[in-house]
Formats: sequence, C-alpha cells, structure tokens
Amino acid sequence: INPKRDYFMSNQKPNDPLFQSLNMGGLTLPNRVLMSPLTRSRSSQPGDIPNDMNAHYYQQRASAGLILSEATQISPQGKGYAFTPGIHSQEQINGWKKVTGAVHSVGGRIHMQLWHVGRISHPELQPDGNQPVAPSAIKPEGAKTFISADSGMVDVPEPRALETHEIAGIVEQYRQGALNAQKAGFDGVEVHAANGYLLDQFLKSGSNHRTDEYGGSLENRLRLPLMVIQAVIDVWGKDKVGVRISPTGSFNAMYDNNPTETFGTFAKHLNDLGIAYLEVVEDSFQGNHANGRPEEVIEAIRAVYKGTYIANGAYTAKEARTRISEGRCDLVTFGRPFIANPDLPERFRENAPLNEWDDSTFYGGGEHGYTDYPTLEELETIA
Repeated sequence: INPKRDYFMSNQKPNDPLFQSLNMGGLTLPNRVLMSPLTRSRSSQPGDIPNDMNAHYYQQRASAGLILSEATQISPQGKGYAFTPGIHSQEQINGWKKVTGAVHSVGGRIHMQLWHVGRISHPELQPDGNQPVAPSAIKPEGAKTFISADSGMVDVPEPRALETHEIAGIVEQYRQGALNAQKAGFDGVEVHAANGYLLDQFLKSGSNHRTDEYGGSLENRLRLPLMVIQAVIDVWGKDKVGVRISPTGSFNAMYDNNPTETFGTFAKHLNDLGIAYLEVVEDSFQGNHANGRPEEVIEAIRAVYKGTYIANGAYTAKEARTRISEGRCDLVTFGRPFIANPDLPERFRENAPLNEWDDSTFYGGGEHGYTDYPTLEELETIA
C-alpha cells in the first residue's frame, strides 16, 4: 500500500451506486463498500494483543468506505475463541493504536466491534476455568469453538445463567470497552448483538428463559441490549455508535418465536436512540437455515428504522448496487471478498476479477492467507 494514495479521490465514480459518498457520524465515507467484522484469530499471545501484522492487514484494506474491526472481547469473560483480540488491557489498547494509526495514515476509517460471546465459549478460555455465562443455562446444541492451535473444533458446554446482580457488571464491561476503544483511536464502535452471542442470546426467546426483569416478555428481553447500547452512547455519543443484529439467524443454535415482533420492536428503540447505523445480517449466516421469513422481518425493521441501514448477506457487487439503487439499504458490508481482495473497492470500481479466498487460512496462522493476497496493482507489476 502506498501511504500517499488518496482513497477519497480514487474511489469516486459518480454514476455507480457503490461509489456515492455518504456522511455518517461525522465521517465522510467515500464509497458504500464496507469491510465486515471478520474474526481471523491472529492476535499475539499471551494477552490477545493486536500486533504489527494485524496493523498491516487492516491498512491494506483501508480503501473500504468503513472498516468494521474483527469482533473484540470486552473482558476476559467475553472471550469465546482462541487468539481473538481484546480491548480490556492497556497492552491491547496499545496494540489497537497500531491498527488505527496504520488505517488513518492512508486515509481510512475504522470502527471497533464490541463483543461478549456469552455461552459460545469453553472453560479453557474462561478466567479460572469458569463456565461460560448466558441468560439461561441452555446448551447451544451443535455450537463449537476452538481452544488452541491444535484442538480442532470442540463442543460448547452448557453455560451457567447470569445472576441478576451480575447484569450491571456486564453493562460496565461494555462501557469500559467503549472507553478503551476511544483511547485506542477508533472512529466509532459497533455493538455486536448478532450471530448467537451474548446480546443476541438475551434478545431471542429460544435462548432466554429468564424469569426476572431481563427475560420472559419482549420488553424484558430487550432490557440488557438497550442498557448496553445506552452505556456505549454515553461514552461515544449516538452518532458514533452502530449496532449489528441477525434477526433470523440460526448460527450458534439460535431461534426466536416471533422475529418480526422482536426485531421490529428492537429496531424502533434503536431508531429512537438515534444511533449512527444499524447493520443487519439479512441471510442465515454461514449456511445455517434461517428462522422465520427473512424478507418479512427485514421489512418490519425498515418500516420503523429510518437511520443509515447497512445490509450484510454475502451479496455480490451487482446485488449490492441493485439494493442501494432500490433504496433497500444505504451501505453493504463484504466479508470473504475483503479477506482475499485488499483492494476490493478498486476491483468493484473497475469490474476486475476477484482473487479467490482460501478458507483453510481464515482462522489462525501467520501472513499466509492474511496479508499476502495481491492487489490489482501488484498483479500488474508481476505481469
């Protein structure tokens, strides 16, 4: 990457929906091609600390309209997979400063995704070998994680239910994580309330069987997620905070009895809070069967949420252009294509072929399958 390259100018293409600029939360996004949060499990050990290799990886992809960082645990308790980075120690803050500095040095923009995995963890990954926590003691059947470089995928055990008095501590973990992300130089944060992790577990009826004020009725199931989002807003301001949801996703053994009502109501609350954006996983995520009727649920969300709407759904560039043109979303996040194509916006702009990704290198490892995918410019030099 040439640090002097002007991404703001190079990504302009007036008649292409993907290359219309957009102002969001005080940031000018030069294009609508966003980098999705992507777990890559390459933080330095011990300590789950971002490193120089991570900084280079994100800098390579800084032409994205906005980078959403890989999911980042807000506390040791929030960790669910080996080698994922955290934002709860000074060493981690310092490591993330390398990343944000590298991205900003070439004109990029980056938000941190704040993460607590809840029940999707293992005692080997938890402080003092404790059981993972969740709204209810329900084992996520079929859910798996990895606890070391050579463990392979292992079953997630039954969690323990959080005690009512512990909930305030969870909110505080998010507040401190948001503050630490600010200290690390991010441009904003995204609250991860999707894909079967803690806040999603509280939202959905299938994983939340509580009988206190944090479970049972829809109002109660929404309580913790809304408390967390408000705490993060109190740190950052509403225009710097986004939220990710997966209303119909079944990944990590998730389901909801009435996703249209649950997520339509949640979206109404988020609209009232005035957050910067809502990112919606519109498909079932990683090949899992979707719960309910996704289009019906999405329509219910769009009917009440009037802010910036980000679609995620393994869309092609053509599909993304169509959805933006039809007003079905404002921005689109891309995952695996960004892994294999550090210059993805440029390739979309030029209608150029895409590198193919190697999914055997998605999680863990070194530079191979991480920072060694070539750009168009590098391919032209080789040719």
